[in-house]
Amino acid sequence: MNALRLASACLLGIALSPLHAAGSAESAAPASTTTRPAATSLVQLADENRSARLLEKAVARYREVGDAALPEFNRSPEFADKELYVYVVDPDGMMLASGGPSVNLVGRNVADMEDVTGKPFFRELLDAAATKGSGRVEYRWENRATNRMERKVTLFEKVDGRILAVGYYLQRASPEEAKALLERAVAAVKDGQVRAVDAFNRVDGGFMQDDLYVFAVDLASRRFVAHGATPVLVGRDAVSLRDPKGKSIVADMINIADRKGEGELDYAWRNPVTEKLESKHSYFRKVDGMLVGVGYYIR
Repeated sequence: MNALRLASACLLGIALSPLHAAGSAESAAPASTTTRPAATSLVQLADENRSARLLEKAVARYREVGDAALPEFNRSPEFADKELYVYVVDPDGMMLASGGPSVNLVGRNVADMEDVTGKPFFRELLDAAATKGSGRVEYRWENRATNRMERKVTLFEKVDGRILAVGYYLQRASPEEAKALLERAVAAVKDGQVRAVDAFNRVDGGFMQDDLYVFAVDLASRRFVAHGATPVLVGRDAVSLRDPKGKSIVADMINIADRKGEGELDYAWRNPVTEKLESKHSYFRKVDGMLVGVGYYIR
């Protein structure tokens, strides 16, 4: 299976298996089966397919000229696609070429390098290449475009003693990840509301990852008690909050939750990762006198 078909199959398998409370989002704090999950998966699929196509192109060139292609991977625009680039390591972990920020690693052995979470991702890549010949690895790496440590997926293929790789960043969480975080948040509230709210508001509380976070509103006072991305909202009136188009956000959520106990809502909100105003789809639930929600961003 070539890199593009492998990438598509892997990703489709995954798909199947500060704002002022009284104002609009334009006055924000400074600068995160239905058809919607499928559409979001297609966005990620497009990035993965771009990476696979660039990898295939690099593999074809390497098979044609061997190591003479390494300088081309370092600097030729032919082997770059916007933020995507090719890098090459040998089976021992020596970095041989890179068309991106990791160019400063060329000539160094990266086999034991870990990401910010302590994951030995290069070792995982090298071992998989040795046993399977190709695959993908996920880790965290600095995105120079945002100056943040973000999730990255790298596709790789072993060719004649060299491992060629291309990776892309996962800036946006999936609908499934948002739903899973909401389930954890609801369980935490049932286990102890005070501890849960404290955890929702803390960076190290276990409820913030990339552009995912928990927000919570006390239904009696109609005020925010937690907001993982914009803590300045905590304690402020929630029902008067509107997005740039004037859409009521929390008021609409409460109305839906009062009728159904849970629901979903689309609106515009600032993405804490990209720091841009984006479309957001949130899932929310009424639990123990609170409205608890988690949303994902739609590119």
